[in-house]
Amino acid sequence: MAEAQGAERDDEIGQGETAEGRPSRILEDWHARYDGWLGAQVRRRFSAQAGEDIVQETWLRLAAFGGVEAVRHPKAFLLRVASNLAIGQARRGAAAERFAAATAPTTAAQADQMETVFFRQIVLDLPQPLRDVFLLSRVGGLTNSQIAEQLGISPKTVEWRMTRALARCAAQLRR
Repeated sequence: MAEAQGAERDDEIGQGETAEGRPSRILEDWHARYDGWLGAQVRRRFSAQAGEDIVQETWLRLAAFGGVEAVRHPKAFLLRVASNLAIGQARRGAAAERFAAATAPTTAAQADQMETVFFRQIVLDLPQPLRDVFLLSRVGGLTNSQIAEQLGISPKTVEWRMTRALARCAAQLRR
């Protein structure tokens, strides 16, 4: 009786095929039947460029999946696996783009703007008397005598304040 059951089992599986080989036989059958259909569906729903990769990855995932014998609707199952893979690829791509945008090197214009803000902050951090002399000299283009006359201080005080302002700016730049 045990031999009769073993013979029936062999007939279910196929000639000379073992129970372990059955899922691969099912996958071979599915591949022969549905590969073209799956490729067309994926290319139509997603992109032609990604279509081949998704189809190939679908078959690889199914090869690793142990329960293909229990699948009743192979087309729906194949399409769901392919769709999940495509969605996963899109999410990874979007995440990679967000990361690239967040870590993108600054352009020359952005670098110039950041530098301008940095220098402006250094000047604004100067004490008022030093800042006035510095701005009249470097931005206004006035001489020490003209600055002294405009601020009502001596030219020697203008020179002293300018020296102090430049020293503070240089110290900030070294930081």
